[in-house]
Amino acid sequence: MPQLFAQPYDLSATGFYFDSVEAFDTKANAPRNNYGQRVEEFEIQFIDGDELDCELAGAISLTQANFAAYLEGCEVWEEWQKTHVIIAVGECGYGFDSDKDPSEYDIDVYHVDNLREFAEQLVEDGILGDIPDNILPYFDFDAFARDLSVEYSEITIAGDRMVYRAS
Repeated sequence: MPQLFAQPYDLSATGFYFDSVEAFDTKANAPRNNYGQRVEEFEIQFIDGDELDCELAGAISLTQANFAAYLEGCEVWEEWQKTHVIIAVGECGYGFDSDKDPSEYDIDVYHVDNLREFAEQLVEDGILGDIPDNILPYFDFDAFARDLSVEYSEITIAGDRMVYRAS
C-alpha cells in the first residue's frame, strides 16, 4: 500500500503520514494551527510505494478529494488497469472518475517499444493486406511509423514502453 503524507495548507500546523482512509480520518482531527483551530484542508503527497502507484498519483493529481478512490484503486486494480487510468487521465484528458472501471476509458494500448515496432507488428498482422516476401525488404517502416504518429503516441510508464491512442 502506498505511503501518503497530509500536509496542512496552514503552515503553522504539522502534517502526518497515512496509508488508509481510516488512518487519515483518525489523524486528520489532531492537527491544530497556532491559534488552536483544527486544520481541515491538506495537500496529499505521495511518499513511498511502487513506481506504478506513484505515476497513478501524479496522473490523477492526487488530492484530499480523491485519495480514498486512489488508495482503493491501488489495492484492487491490476497493473493494466492502473496503466489505462494513467494514460486516459494523465495523457488523454479524461477526468478521473472513481466509479468508472478503467476498461471503460476509450483508449487502445499496445505493449511495444516504439512506433516503428508497432508499424512492423501491424504489417506482420496483415493490416495492410498481404505484402509479398520479396517486396517486404523495401517497405518503409519508418514512414509508416511517422504516419501512425498522427493517431498514436509513445509513453513510458514505470519503465515499460508502450504505444497508445485515444479512440
